Amino acid sequence: MQYLLSVLLLLSVSVTSVVAQKDSVGNINAKGDTVKSGNVLISDVLIEGNRRTKAYIILREMTLKTGDIIASKDLQEQIEKSRNQVYNTSLFIDVKITTSDKMGDIVTIKVEVKERWYLFPVPYFTLIDRNFNQWWVTEKRDLSRVNYGIQFTQYNLTGHNDALNVWLIDGYNKQVSLRYNLPFINKSLKHGFNVGYTFSTQKQLNDSTSFNKQVFITSNNYLISSSRADISYSFRPDQKWRHAFTVSYTNASVRDTVLIANPTYFPNGKTNIQYVSFNYRFRYLNLDYNRYPTKGYAIDGYIDKRGLDKETNLWQFGLSGLYAHPITNKSFIRLSATATVKTPSSNSFLNQQLFGYNNFVLRGLEYYVIDGDAAVLAQATLCRQIGKYTLNTHLKSKNYNQIPFRYFLKLYCDAGYANNKYPGNSFLNNKILYTGGIGLDVVTIYDVVLRFEFSYNQLGKGGLYLHGH
Repeated sequence: MQYLLSVLLLLSVSVTSVVAQKDSVGNINAKGDTVKSGNVLISDVLIEGNRRTKAYIILREMTLKTGDIIASKDLQEQIEKSRNQVYNTSLFIDVKITTSDKMGDIVTIKVEVKERWYLFPVPYFTLIDRNFNQWWVTEKRDLSRVNYGIQFTQYNLTGHNDALNVWLIDGYNKQVSLRYNLPFINKSLKHGFNVGYTFSTQKQLNDSTSFNKQVFITSNNYLISSSRADISYSFRPDQKWRHAFTVSYTNASVRDTVLIANPTYFPNGKTNIQYVSFNYRFRYLNLDYNRYPTKGYAIDGYIDKRGLDKETNLWQFGLSGLYAHPITNKSFIRLSATATVKTPSSNSFLNQQLFGYNNFVLRGLEYYVIDGDAAVLAQATLCRQIGKYTLNTHLKSKNYNQIPFRYFLKLYCDAGYANNKYPGNSFLNNKILYTGGIGLDVVTIYDVVLRFEFSYNQLGKGGLYLHGH
């Protein structure tokens, strides 16, 4: 009996000691880590408002996880990073992350999202020219230079941030396009794929460049027809890194009319080319808002190998970087640089396009194109938010009862250089290019950014330019 009492006394002392030790170091998470003074334990992450989106798609973007122990002083910073990551999925029109049910060093994280409208079966109407200014001024607002049709896009099709696109386009050009993108196909949410097919025809074709302006030929018949099929594998090890490997097959044909106008449109004067392309691209995104960053940095690079024979063979390498840094609460500076190289050098028009296409543009030279085999572009922009406005739509929907607008005044300057071994009559190749100006950016929901810019270029010409993306 005395022996039994001794054992019970020993157990009582041991339990008391363990409890006292636990109280002195704090709570313990699932991994057995203890919460020391100055730290907090994330007991749970609660998500509200995700009617379609799967919860784990949102949790995938969070830097805060259930069971994490972090320093109290870093909590707000991690909340802001998580909020930016979730918002940058482009699945939501608003994201709010707060702490709730805080009890000592135990914190519950609450995520409130407002989902976008994901189904867009909308009429399609777009200009065939490179930009609005090209159509408005050079083409004199010619309404025949438009494409129209139906663009069916179902974002977040199954709640996994996947997207289905079906485009049926008629008008100046014809195009049929099908594409499906599924960014996550496994439980680790690191692997995905993208597959697509496009067929298009054109009655007008930019077949060459003269004095840094596009030259077009027009016909009642289609001058070019092309089809392209591609499949991509994507790998995203964490919230910031993205890798994609793409294999594509292209079959393009032009009429003899094109080669009469420009015998070097395709390599070796061919009317038909078929080739396989291989592309690797990586991206690192550490930005507060991908579409209009005010803080952070990003790196983007790619390697593209086109063709397996001498006629279509082309290597292209590209690297770009962006850095945004706040100066005051409402002001920031944004710096960016891009470089691209094509090899081997070729006078084929198919291999020559550089400045003036897609987003590779010096602000103030929108009316010009600059061909070549290598180019660099540097841009600097100083921005200040000058106002914001919330439009009340009076709709019953909680997600769309308000539309926010933000206005940014900016000063900017660009510099670039395009190398071309076959410059012809170009007066902008093989020399330093520079432009600058002042503008107003309008940022609103659905990642819409409208840019109104008054720019001057080194030719002494100025103008007002409108861009939207």
